Amino acid sequence: MGMTQRVSVLGIVLAVVAGGAFAAEPLATVPVQYREVAQTYSAEGVVEAARQSTVSAQISGRVKQVLFDVGDTVKKGQVLVRIDEREAAQAVAGSQAQVMQAQAAMQNAKASYERAKQLYAQKFISQAGLDKALAEYKIALAQAAASKAGAGQSELVQGYTSVVAPYGGVVAARQVEVGEMVTPGKPLMTGFDPSQMRVVVNIPQYKLSDIGEHPEVTVEMPSLKRWVKAASVTVQPIADARTHTTQVRVYLPANEPGVYPGMFVRAHFTVGKANKLLVPASAVVRRSEVVGVYVVDDKGAIRLRQVRLGEATGQEEIEVLSGLNPGEKVARDAVKAGMALSRQEQ
Repeated sequence: MGMTQRVSVLGIVLAVVAGGAFAAEPLATVPVQYREVAQTYSAEGVVEAARQSTVSAQISGRVKQVLFDVGDTVKKGQVLVRIDEREAAQAVAGSQAQVMQAQAAMQNAKASYERAKQLYAQKFISQAGLDKALAEYKIALAQAAASKAGAGQSELVQGYTSVVAPYGGVVAARQVEVGEMVTPGKPLMTGFDPSQMRVVVNIPQYKLSDIGEHPEVTVEMPSLKRWVKAASVTVQPIADARTHTTQVRVYLPANEPGVYPGMFVRAHFTVGKANKLLVPASAVVRRSEVVGVYVVDDKGAIRLRQVRLGEATGQEEIEVLSGLNPGEKVARDAVKAGMALSRQEQ
């Protein structure tokens, strides 16, 4: 026998041994049984940010710089937009000049009043002259205070040329471009805090008594294939007269990854307890319009059986409405069971 034939025979033997060992590996099964689970009422909702705000211009001017765009992460106090500060700087310079002028006038009025007091003591001027000097001094004091306040206002306005983030978050929208003229109240950017998200759902009024004042809620996120238990729930004390529904805000745990405003979710409100026939979600196989599970008998024979499913009770289990009996065993992993059935039929 040549070397090539020996290698081929050895390969066949190893393949047979390996295939036999793989086939002999026991298939993990789980018994079908009734269990008490939460009975829920489901409502579709949308994720929104619990803290979202739009920053606006507080002065008029031309936008000189836009430092962030949609999707960027910003920290509290970071500059978002810069507005041309030349006009504001000129206003500050003018206010400071007025302060200096008013202070000089105040010093002059004070000196005149002091001289008037001396002259009055020496009987060179009348009481009316002294009163006039005092009034002029008080007017100068008031004008100096007003000019100082105006200078402070001008400096405050100059600070408005840099628009900063009120808190850390993510930019959701940008409403301005470089070179645009803005006026007070013009929206510049919208941002939200991704660490504080909530789900808003509308519940029919007749269901409010079922969910209670402090409902227990689990949020299903189909796009993330994840279930999250709500951190807190708030039932708004007002109803929509047109739809006869009440808004319920379901707050998610802080810093929940992958969640963003506008995401579609389902909120499952616990309204009671019920006994349901359950199977693992991983045991379900879907082929076109057929939904089934692999049933394993006491002898290890595998059969695909069509079933009718109810609602999911979480990420792990699904309710079976028909097609299975309590006590039967199903393969936990539908993929492995399908491969085992193929080998069984060969």
